[in-house]
Amino acid sequence: MTKATKLIPALIILLASCNSGTGNTDVKDSIVQAAKPYPDYVQDLFDGVKQHPDSVGLRLKLATALDSVGAFKIALQQMDSLIEKDTVNYGLWFTKGRIAEDAGDTLLAMKSYDKALRIYPSADAMLGLANLYAEQKNERALLICTQVKRLGLGREYDAHADFISGVYNARTGNREKAQDFFDDCIANDYTYMEAYIEKGLIYYDNKQYNEALNVFKFASTVNALDSDPYYWQGRCFEMMNIKDSAVLRFKQALSLDKDDKQIQEALKRVE
Repeated sequence: MTKATKLIPALIILLASCNSGTGNTDVKDSIVQAAKPYPDYVQDLFDGVKQHPDSVGLRLKLATALDSVGAFKIALQQMDSLIEKDTVNYGLWFTKGRIAEDAGDTLLAMKSYDKALRIYPSADAMLGLANLYAEQKNERALLICTQVKRLGLGREYDAHADFISGVYNARTGNREKAQDFFDDCIANDYTYMEAYIEKGLIYYDNKQYNEALNVFKFASTVNALDSDPYYWQGRCFEMMNIKDSAVLRFKQALSLDKDDKQIQEALKRVE
């Protein structure tokens, strides 16, 4: 759980943008063999790729599965092996950007999104790049978000663009503008949890804990199964030295995300 958020769902069917046949992909054995225990579904994909090393679809599924379990290095190797044989495939470059972003390699992610956009200027890649610019406090984020909204693709894309614009303004200290953008995001999609969290964090960072708490409480009514609102409620109570309430909220958060170390550490602090 981090304050910075990654938001944009993959709204394209990647396999449709790849060759559905074979690609004569040459890779090292280390890339197609599991070097450590993985979940069964990942291991099955390793086995499938080993049996059908030229299958673009299987290799892409393996890359995204590896990304989902945090095996970023091998996932990126899979993407590189695919891109080597199809350098002008938008879907491959976009997927590499998403994996690089998950891996925390911002520079590689930005380069990959840029490559994707040079092939096909999709709103998804534009927003992916804008999101990274926003976290870097680069005003290009706003320019890209404006371009996306002008495309008139609907409320979902408008919500993403408003959220990223809000993040940029929050990171650059323009709190009022950030709040307005987060409100616009929520108006387009009232379930947009990241917008609630970022909105509450503006108050939290300004030590306005009661105001932040109200936002996080409302967020928990929007999605009672998301651990983040409860965690941040706990943080507010912790900062206000109301430890009993902090313990309760951290326990609620932990019941929803038992493996989150940040929640575990927070609970230990206040018990």
